[in-house]
Amino acid sequence: MSNAQLLTSDEAPLFLPSDPEQSATIRFLERVNTTHGVNLQTYFDLYKWSTAHLDLFWGMVWDTTNVIGQKGAHVVDNAALPPANPIWFANARVNWAENMLQCRSESKLAFIEATEPTPDDPTPRLRRITYAQLYALVADIVSALLYHGVKEGDRVASYSSNCIENVAACLATSAIGGIWVSAAADFGPAGVMERLEQVQPKIIFSVDAVVYNHKVHPHVQKLSKLLAGLSNKIAPPKVVVISVLNQAQDRQLWASDWVGWEDLVKEGRRHKLGRSEIGEIEWNRMSFDAPLWILFSSGTTGRPKPIVHRAGGMLLQSNKEFAICGDLRPDDVFFYYTTTGWMMWNFLVSGLSLGCTMVLYDGSPLRDVSLLWKLVDDLGITIFGTSAKYLDHLSKSYRPREHHKLTTLRHIYSTGSPLAPSLFDYVYQHIHPGVLLGSITGGTDICSLFAGMCTALPVFRGEIQCRMLGMAVESFSPTGSLNPPNESGELVCVRPFPCMPLGFWPLPGFGTAREVEAAQSRFQQSYFSEFEGVWYHGDHIIITNSRFGNGGGIIMLGRSDGVLNPGGIRFGSAEIYEVLDLCFSSLAGPYVISDYLAVGQKTDGGADERVVLFIKLPAQHELSPEFEAKIKADIRARRSPRHVPARIVQVSDIPYTLNGKRVEVLVKKIINGAPLSSVNSATLSNPECLEFYHNIGEELRRETN
Repeated sequence: MSNAQLLTSDEAPLFLPSDPEQSATIRFLERVNTTHGVNLQTYFDLYKWSTAHLDLFWGMVWDTTNVIGQKGAHVVDNAALPPANPIWFANARVNWAENMLQCRSESKLAFIEATEPTPDDPTPRLRRITYAQLYALVADIVSALLYHGVKEGDRVASYSSNCIENVAACLATSAIGGIWVSAAADFGPAGVMERLEQVQPKIIFSVDAVVYNHKVHPHVQKLSKLLAGLSNKIAPPKVVVISVLNQAQDRQLWASDWVGWEDLVKEGRRHKLGRSEIGEIEWNRMSFDAPLWILFSSGTTGRPKPIVHRAGGMLLQSNKEFAICGDLRPDDVFFYYTTTGWMMWNFLVSGLSLGCTMVLYDGSPLRDVSLLWKLVDDLGITIFGTSAKYLDHLSKSYRPREHHKLTTLRHIYSTGSPLAPSLFDYVYQHIHPGVLLGSITGGTDICSLFAGMCTALPVFRGEIQCRMLGMAVESFSPTGSLNPPNESGELVCVRPFPCMPLGFWPLPGFGTAREVEAAQSRFQQSYFSEFEGVWYHGDHIIITNSRFGNGGGIIMLGRSDGVLNPGGIRFGSAEIYEVLDLCFSSLAGPYVISDYLAVGQKTDGGADERVVLFIKLPAQHELSPEFEAKIKADIRARRSPRHVPARIVQVSDIPYTLNGKRVEVLVKKIINGAPLSSVNSATLSNPECLEFYHNIGEELRRETN
């Protein structure tokens, strides 16, 4: 039996589209047939055509989704390979925010903002903003940003909660041609500093407080610590504070030069910069490849990598994913549980281009497990996005279908980690029997999807429905050969795609020659060094046999590298290591750690993982309960609760390669059950220590069974 059969042996689909011929995907297929004189019959026919004729396909995506801007004749060099990172739409002029704000309705809601209840506010009000109101607000912020000297190419950062003001600031930044940078409010100041010091923002938007786990958490002190850390590294940014929760008692903690959100809006109204004579926003239409935002990698091998995404690529990808593959419509109410530091926030906000209503939520999704499902009923949510970990947690304690109507639901999207086959069963049995369950996969690296949802196709247990149009995804063996269906391998993309990043920051023109060269060398090494001529993503996958013309579904087997992923929240081991270096490296202190290694151990039958931290202490030192508590407390304070290891284990040695690199991936495989016989000991400087990891791995697995 193949790997794919072991993971998902049920051949009957869990979901079949009621009328696939009327889906947006098939309508697009018919348009391709008419326009280009071809005879495509199935989704896979369309997929193969889209990846063979990149120029024709992406040109049609532009036309079909009614992009605002100048298109030009050029699309892409159809013969280019991914490492060339070719120019797209060389003659185009486009602005992402202009395309997000096509709708100007005075009655249609753009956003509904919901906040988790607290003892002091058990029924928090919903905040609403129409498309017309949002447009007016963005116009005011554009004016204010211009007044404060923000110009094309400047970075504008956010250390904020998931609120309407944060979206407006992002849109205004893009309207000018600035570059948006976002960090979630639950990140510790040190983690945000190592991101922002790399990009040197001119302005930082923050909030006065956030709600999480039924409590209000003041945020001003964290912001102050961030600014203090940045003070010796970059020019002082302008600070704007959004008083979402009206924490007036913290106003006395503000620095004298901080500006409140309302005051910023008033400045914008007073100066009216960046507007035409009739009051319209003067959109800065730039090249298709102009930078839109910078997202950060998890930082496995050092500081988080600043990944620069192109405005046109983000626009075309989200248009394709939503309007053609997902068949989202203006009457949809679209919710995704996300923080502002996860790419799913960018994914959600991009729904503006469709004119639908987005729901923003700030707070815990699990303190009251009924809360999000009550929102579905109260707000008429049709598209519900979440993580695999959330569904896993929910499945152990709650059956939404027994407590809620959920009649408006059309799609449920899941990402962040592989969605276990049993959770497919849970969704269809206990949430909604007729919903399209879209397990989706992509990543921060592309800020979009390699594989995901399609309303023209069925859903099979344990599988992502299909490879997305225009994304030439294949499975490669370790030697770089193409795998047949049902064989596990590495996810690669063998053709260029418009959401390929421009590179790592700094781009040419934004840093010294040495800095730019180092960034681009790191970029090439990250994605194009594993296999020649293709994009290497670092995910382990299976592409199944084609059924119903889907070209094969995708089964995700997890990350190929050492990224930690507890609860579907990805971060790098380096984020833990830097805390250990800062707090436990001084030989003069009472607590000293000589060396360390953090890996993920699979739990819940592979549906989740927990972080295991191995530490080496000086001779004659022991890991006491007090020492362990301090390690966890410092990681929690300087990073986040999600970074805290579930287990800390003292070891006598940490394994290294001959060239001095910790072997995280190897240890991860061993503690998850890989035999020592699979290890090539010739590559290690101290292979004798692996026996301990093999033995402790058996103990750790017994704990989670």
